[in-house]
Amino acid sequence: MSHPLTRVLTLLELLQSSPVLTGAELADRLDTDVRTVRRYVAHLRELGIPVQAERGRHGGYRLARGYRMPPLVLTNDEALAVVLGLLAAERLGMGTTVLAGAGARAKIERVLPNALREPLTAMRETLSFTANAVSAQAPESGVLLALALASRARTTVGISYRSWRQERTDRDVDPYGVVFHTGRWYAVGHDHLRDDLRIFRIDRIDRIASVVPRAKAFTVPDGFDPVAYLTSTLAEGSYRWHVEVTVHGPLDEIARTLPSPAITLTAQPVGVRLQAHADCLDGMARLLASLEWPFTVHRPDELRQALRDLAARLTAAAERPPGELPR
Repeated sequence: MSHPLTRVLTLLELLQSSPVLTGAELADRLDTDVRTVRRYVAHLRELGIPVQAERGRHGGYRLARGYRMPPLVLTNDEALAVVLGLLAAERLGMGTTVLAGAGARAKIERVLPNALREPLTAMRETLSFTANAVSAQAPESGVLLALALASRARTTVGISYRSWRQERTDRDVDPYGVVFHTGRWYAVGHDHLRDDLRIFRIDRIDRIASVVPRAKAFTVPDGFDPVAYLTSTLAEGSYRWHVEVTVHGPLDEIARTLPSPAITLTAQPVGVRLQAHADCLDGMARLLASLEWPFTVHRPDELRQALRDLAARLTAAAERPPGELPR
């Protein structure tokens, strides 16, 4: 079972599907304890859902007779907040059961109106998170959903954009993806005005005043990764080495071991892609050697030599007899 919100929703579903359930039965189904079940019941009552408790040998919890859940009615901003929270929990490893979060999201999306379901589905399919993501101000929902729709449909959009220099320009952009990284929101894509790849901040209300769909399709370059491009561009010029390594282990555990904001972790089919910038490869070699999971170096090749040098020093230390001084 994952986040408490998912458990509360699951509790409500269980009560809807059974006439009465004891606290112990609910605790077992929710993988928690009876005391926590009572707290979840209190949450449902605070939301106006009439959960009744019956004492005695055959007692337990049930919904009031005749009660039916009303249709789910959410504003665009409320629906966006719920889906974003579930996506973040799923992709950043904040829940212990991915299927539970995905199931909760699917149930919410099923009861949303079509006009809202489509852009939220587009956002789910196009939005990327890095493991360094922290809480921050979210973009205006209309901007975020419009960019997600265009990214999934591969259609150009026109934007009115204000740069950090406070220069306002109107331009057409092919949005390759939307990324949440280190507490900030970005759109990555081809800028027709500059005829080049560009990164746009979208979490400031004054940055993008409007997003207008264009009747023009685009194609994303083969193998293009918005997260990799964003992180490498933001750090470009600050460090000597750009490091890319695949660590063959679970994302959530690796993220806890490597919490540095200078490191970006992205889930891959065969492990986790680690990207970082470094001035000294000896330190990166020591960091990789400290991990409990195997890894594969993609670049730079000089990192392989740094690992060999470290291995030679460790081997020499292991074979050095007591009393002999290092050379």
